[in-house]
Amino acid sequence: MAEFYRKKKKICQMCAGKSVDYKDGEIVKKYVSADKGKILPRRISGACAKHQRHIANEVKKARFMAIIPFVK
Repeated sequence: MAEFYRKKKKICQMCAGKSVDYKDGEIVKKYVSADKGKILPRRISGACAKHQRHIANEVKKARFMAIIPFVK
């Protein structure tokens, strides 16, 4: 008989107290895919909807300021 396990729900890191600032390239890179440079979706990043919008804006600012590249 197959047993199914529930995946542990990811908690939003920003709700837990960690912040994302566009000036810190290492933190912003965690929310961008490694192969194409796309912003990771909520289901992968584990962010809530409010903070996912914030992350997207911070990634866009970091790209514009040339802290992270637009594409890899």
